[in-house]
Formats: sequence, C-alpha cells, structure tokens
Amino acid sequence: MRFCFIIEDEYRRQSMPMVIARHLAQSGHAVDLLEPTKTVTALWDLRQRLYDAYILKTVADGPGLCILEAAEAAGIPTINNSRSIRLVRDKSLCTAYAYAHGLPVPHSYFVADPHLLKKIPREIYPLVVKRTNGSSGRGIYLVNSPGGGLRRPKYAGRVSDFFLVQHYVENPGYDIKLYVIGKDVFAVARGSPLHPEVEVAHKLLPLKPAWLKLALRVGEVFGLVIYGLDVLETRHGPMVVDINDFPSFGKVPHAVSLISDYIVRFAKKARMKRGWLPFAPRIAPRTLHSTSSSGQHVRSGNGLAR
Repeated sequence: MRFCFIIEDEYRRQSMPMVIARHLAQSGHAVDLLEPTKTVTALWDLRQRLYDAYILKTVADGPGLCILEAAEAAGIPTINNSRSIRLVRDKSLCTAYAYAHGLPVPHSYFVADPHLLKKIPREIYPLVVKRTNGSSGRGIYLVNSPGGGLRRPKYAGRVSDFFLVQHYVENPGYDIKLYVIGKDVFAVARGSPLHPEVEVAHKLLPLKPAWLKLALRVGEVFGLVIYGLDVLETRHGPMVVDINDFPSFGKVPHAVSLISDYIVRFAKKARMKRGWLPFAPRIAPRTLHSTSSSGQHVRSGNGLAR
C-alpha cells in the first residue's frame, strides 16, 4: 500500500510518527515523507498520486493540517480526519464540544487576557489556566484566588495567546493518560504539571471499565481513531481535561505494530470502497522536498532508510 506521512518540523527527529513510517516501509509498503516547510505541494495532482492515506501528527499552528485538508478535499483518506483534529487542537472549542455531547469536563471559561480572571466568581477558584493552542503539558498555570496571580508550575511556558480556564478539580495529583488505537485502549499513569511534588511512576495501569467506556465515547463524539485523552480520577468519576490526536503512546506495549496494523486495515477498507488497485512495494521510503515547475516531484535523500 502507499502512504504519505506529513511530517511537521517539530517531529522530524522525534520517534513518533517517524517510527510508524519506518515500520510500514520495512513491512513492504510504499511510504513518502512530506515536510510542509520544505515542500511545494502541487494541489492539482493530489488524486493522481493515489495515496491510500495521508497521516498527520499535528503541531499547534503548523502547516500540515492545511495539506491534510487538501487531501481530504481531493477524496483521499486521512488519519485522523481534519475536522476531528481541528475540534481537539483548540482547547476552547474542544471543551465546548465535549460539554455539548455530555462528556465529563470541568466547568470552563474562555478568556482573551489573564487580567479577566478577576471577573470569574470567587467560588469557582482555584483555576487551571492553559493556552487554547497549548500542547505537551506546557503553559499550564494554577491560580488559587482572584488576587493570587499565576503560579508557574513545572514545564510551564510563557503566558500568551488566548486561554481556557477550568475549575480545578480535586484529584490524586497525577494524570491518567488513555491512549486509543481504533478500539484498543491503554491506561498510563503520568505526572501532572500542576503537581511536580508528587512522584509518579510513568507506567501502564490496569484498564478500568469506566476509563474504557469514556475513551471510546470520546472517539465516537470527536470522530478520532488514533488519539489520547488526559483524565483525572475524581469523587464524581473520571473527568476529561484534555484530548489530543496522535499522541506519543509512551509505555504502550507494541504501540508501533498496533498503530501500523490499524493504519493498514483502515487504508485497505478505504481502498475497497474506491476500487483502487494495489501498488508494487518500494524498497525504501522517500522524502518529498520540492516540486519542479513542470509539476514533477523531486525527491532527495532516502528518508527513513538512513
């Protein structure tokens, strides 16, 4: 089968999703790497390239999502689909959508500037403040009272952009990361950026029925197939505090083969619907760097084979 991985600069030297592309290539599939900041993408021949799927691990405000949307517009399957990605990349939009579909999330507000925090009723405090386009646990702050200001936790970045403000919910002091690959769900304990003083072993946890049900419901609501969600254990049950597409899957056993197998199954199902013929396997994946004036793609390097 033939796949195109859209690789944002931030992930070019990280394991995910490069390790997935490498595994697929080693399994005999044709894999191209498209780097948006180094590639002129010809929109007029997207269908002619006949990829079975485009795959993207997004980065906040990155150009890759635009290419993914263009591929969808041309009728090419994508993982995840662009609408689902946009729903979760903006934390305010994600939270509002979760509320509307009955998912358990803390009481939340949108503010354009931190000085507006003083307008939030005192009884809602303490507050967790995070950038609407934040990721990887960066830029998260705890505000204990209207006059308390921002307390910078470990891993926090600078206060900027717009903000999602959530009521702080009492919890054990660590996060539960639920990783989902299709219908397979894995739970991993992870330290909280709000509680750096709590020592937590980053390890796989037994999956509780409530976590499984919640994880699959999130996928159903948002239309995600490869994703993760941050959950807090509270006296009211598990509560969702973040959702992201294509996470790292750290500590998930056999994650590379599970994700690769799911991508192949997804693409085969899509191919049957479209009636596309199979391609001959390629020896090594290729990196797409530019497009010539005649529209022929010029490939340089040998991508993942290095």
